[in-house]
Amino acid sequence: MKPNQNVVKDIQIAYIGGGSRGWAWGLMSDLAQEGQLSGTVKLYDLNVDAANTNAVIGNRLSERAEAAGKWKYEGVPSLKEALTGSDFVIISILPGSFQEMHSDVHLPEEYGIYQSVGDTVGPGGTIRALRTIPMYVELAKSIRSYAPDSWIINYTNPMTLCTRTLYEVFPEVKAIGCCHEVFGTQKLLASMLEEMANIPNVNRRDIKVNVLGINHFTWLNQASYQGMDLFPMYREFVGRYHKEGFDGAEEGHWMNNHFASADRVKFDLFRKFGLIAAAGDRHLAEFMPHSWYLKNPETVHEWKFSLTKVDWRKQNQQALIAKSARLAQGEEEFAIRPTGEEGIDMIKALLGLGDLVTNVNLPNRGQMGNTPLGAVVETNAIFGRDSVKPIISGKLPSEINSLVQRHIWNQETILQASLNRDKDQAFRAFVSDPLVNISPKDARELFERMLDNTKSFLPEWK
Repeated sequence: MKPNQNVVKDIQIAYIGGGSRGWAWGLMSDLAQEGQLSGTVKLYDLNVDAANTNAVIGNRLSERAEAAGKWKYEGVPSLKEALTGSDFVIISILPGSFQEMHSDVHLPEEYGIYQSVGDTVGPGGTIRALRTIPMYVELAKSIRSYAPDSWIINYTNPMTLCTRTLYEVFPEVKAIGCCHEVFGTQKLLASMLEEMANIPNVNRRDIKVNVLGINHFTWLNQASYQGMDLFPMYREFVGRYHKEGFDGAEEGHWMNNHFASADRVKFDLFRKFGLIAAAGDRHLAEFMPHSWYLKNPETVHEWKFSLTKVDWRKQNQQALIAKSARLAQGEEEFAIRPTGEEGIDMIKALLGLGDLVTNVNLPNRGQMGNTPLGAVVETNAIFGRDSVKPIISGKLPSEINSLVQRHIWNQETILQASLNRDKDQAFRAFVSDPLVNISPKDARELFERMLDNTKSFLPEWK
């Protein structure tokens, strides 16, 4: 790297999962809008052709006059080549394919278990973790060998276990797990301010929150705007909308968008526990007992969110592959627009180009009370030059903490089961999940069937 006043050149970024047609394009767009940074992005992917195509797309983008950030994109054939010399490593991979994801999400439905996402907890989250952890073991070893001083920004789910695995294998790793779910809750609070207080155009970053919990099961016990406590207003807001839901989210109406909701789950959790649940309804529902929000499709519809079908993801993938070809051939122009993600802001802060306070996933070093040290938790942290310092966020009320801790310990069991290649231990984690509300016999059968559908990604059990 070559710092020069407020500009840093020759930054080396390794992008693991560089054939991505979602997150990688988002990174390109954000980098193109940032004039203080430039350098090289090495794209590594098991799909070499997809990474090479993204390199063409990225370089075409960088050549455009309106691209403030000038970057060279290279598709590279090996993890070693991608990591060597990197200042930052971004990991955004799909662990397996949509075929395995289809099993994760839809096979449990044969047993009456419904999942709205299936990538973090529930039976789908458990099986996805079991095939993801070995990948992250190898990534951690490679980072230790080829890029031990780089900063690692992880976007892959299951976020908690991906980040936890990196630290388990390479304790000195400088890794953070990043998720935008809290941002959505800040945007909801901004919409609330417009609705309830006639304050338009509130930037979600101006809403200050204290974050506690684990990824996709995060909570806010403080929220303010320009010194105004937002909890009394939120209580009134929830009272107004908890029955019918609030459809003011920018993603669109929940019936027309697989990823939107009417926030009824979020509102219901506030009425039950008194804190603001700070993730989307599709994620929050999966951490609770199955009878609450995911009993069956009819119940899901009543709560006004969606079961995201993997067939939709497959169809969308084909559309993105076609778009990728058009972008690479110059038949379609890459749209430069902000993604709302904070990865570039984090990189700038780590390079000394300003400070940043935001929510991230890090091992617990005391920032979250009544929680095991070393467990990966999601709280706010301060970013500065080559530094990420978690902020002491306090502790959750016991009635919420008991729900969170159940998942923390279950995730630890999954990690150890994977590392020890202990199939029985993995099953104990599987059957302990709140969504697996079936007989032990049926749970074992489902577990074995799901494992069989992902066996090519699993190490041999002991």
